[in-house]
Amino acid sequence: MATNLKNLSSYDINNIPNAKDMIFGIVVSEWNDQVTASLCKGAIDCLIENGAQMENISIKHVPGSFELVLGAQLLLENTDADAILCLGCVIQGETRHFDFICNAVADGIMKLNTDYNTPVIFGVLTTNTIEQALDRSGGKHGNKGTEAAITAIKMIALQQDIEVNY
Repeated sequence: MATNLKNLSSYDINNIPNAKDMIFGIVVSEWNDQVTASLCKGAIDCLIENGAQMENISIKHVPGSFELVLGAQLLLENTDADAILCLGCVIQGETRHFDFICNAVADGIMKLNTDYNTPVIFGVLTTNTIEQALDRSGGKHGNKGTEAAITAIKMIALQQDIEVNY
């Protein structure tokens, strides 16, 4: 597998827009909190490293990944956030519950993007094991929270560019 030895979260800070004036909402699932807390830390650290101000980052917790969509919608409707990061972790079990949750969350986040014309970032790990989740939340494969933050910054910059220039 190509990702076995690769940190997927590496990025060149020189290629990331400055996030100084951007406002972020972060919705974090409490389920699998060892993983989601690391995702959140990675996202916050990355936003700050790229110029975001802590007072422009609102963090809200929801019980599980299924609730990320409503949490994001509430932030969209009640804050001035330029983007929302949804951070969660769903680990495959013995039932089809995994499939239903993953599909619902992905569909819900996609719908929020188009309904609100605001970037809502899918930062949800969907892994087979806790070890895979830990590897992707600050372990050997990087931190998907960092990747979600970079995506949010880039999507805000894209939206601002298009709105100003077209």
